[in-house]
Amino acid sequence: MFSQGPGPGTRLGLGAVAAAAGIAAAAGAAQLGIGYGLGIFSWVPTVGAPGEAAWLASLAWTVWISAVSVVLGAVVADRVGSATVPISTAVRTLRRTALAIAAAVGGLLVVALTAVPARVAERADTFAPQVIVGGYAITGVLLGLFVAVAALSARAVAANVLATGGWLWLLAVTATVDGIAAGREPAVAQLGVWPVTADGPWFRSLYLPGAAIAALSALVIGFLAALPAVRRRDGQAGVVLSGAVGPALVALAYLLAAPKLTGVQPEQLSAHLVAPYAVVTGLIGAVLAQLLAGPRRPRPVTAVRSTPAPAPEPAYADHTTPLAGPAQAAPAPAAAPVKAKGTASVPKPAAEQTSAAPAVPDQGEPTPVPAGKAAADKAAEPPTPSPAPKNGPRQGRPRKG
Repeated sequence: MFSQGPGPGTRLGLGAVAAAAGIAAAAGAAQLGIGYGLGIFSWVPTVGAPGEAAWLASLAWTVWISAVSVVLGAVVADRVGSATVPISTAVRTLRRTALAIAAAVGGLLVVALTAVPARVAERADTFAPQVIVGGYAITGVLLGLFVAVAALSARAVAANVLATGGWLWLLAVTATVDGIAAGREPAVAQLGVWPVTADGPWFRSLYLPGAAIAALSALVIGFLAALPAVRRRDGQAGVVLSGAVGPALVALAYLLAAPKLTGVQPEQLSAHLVAPYAVVTGLIGAVLAQLLAGPRRPRPVTAVRSTPAPAPEPAYADHTTPLAGPAQAAPAPAAAPVKAKGTASVPKPAAEQTSAAPAVPDQGEPTPVPAGKAAADKAAEPPTPSPAPKNGPRQGRPRKG
């Protein structure tokens, strides 16, 4: 759907796939080199219980190394060769699947690097130990393939697996260096276990210092790995489940190495029993990150009845406020009195002139006044004396004959 010419678009295809295979192979070889060099795991034949413990521990390390190599190769290739052009969801899914498969192909190098040295191992239950070791390495590659798909879909899963891998290697190197400094004989290190003391304390079959380190480290890693994803508002399902992925790989490695716990050494038995509890604590750490740093739900807004504002009072010319009570109609303006013929008008007082109604326009006819109002006004006025006629009584004109 989108054209991919030379340049950035080519990194979406063969470049990223080749990078995934190469990084996975390099990661597996590097981890095996550290393990063989420091004696963290070994296929050297030994006799008795120490030999059995070294064999089971080396099988657990084989599963873990092959799985983590695949996840690391897929995640790094996805970040380095990220899409620079818009792609659809289907294309993105196919791309992630291709990267995971390519990383699994690169992780097959671990099969050769573990099966060939395992030929020197002496086992009473098999004549071909290299075949068993190679089968465990292939199982780890398959586990890494499924985890890589999940890690490419949820960044919190990738962060948890890689952080768990870094912690386990730090713990193994610390345990080996501590044993050398204490003058103890070199021994194979258990996956995720550091024997802080030589004599306990123990609770039944659990080595308490090792159990505390495994549980607390899974809790802290689960919280810290999920915290950036929570702040980015990634999917809650991927964030919460990410805390259990790294410890679950460790538990599966132990389970595959020793499906039956008969004849297992005490320190190794403790590691087998603690691994499932580390899965639970890692899950708790991721849940805590979601609860503490996740988005808060808005509180429901309670509807508040608003009181209507009082209507503004009308302004009056005399700046007075009317008394409370029923509204009354304003009185009609008083009309000017009709002046009779032959009478002189008497000027009214100043107060009456001020409150008098405006002059009625000259329209030929006076404005009708109610009878009651006119009678009241006429009674209130003082009587006006009639002037005496100047030339006697007026007589009508004589009619023309």
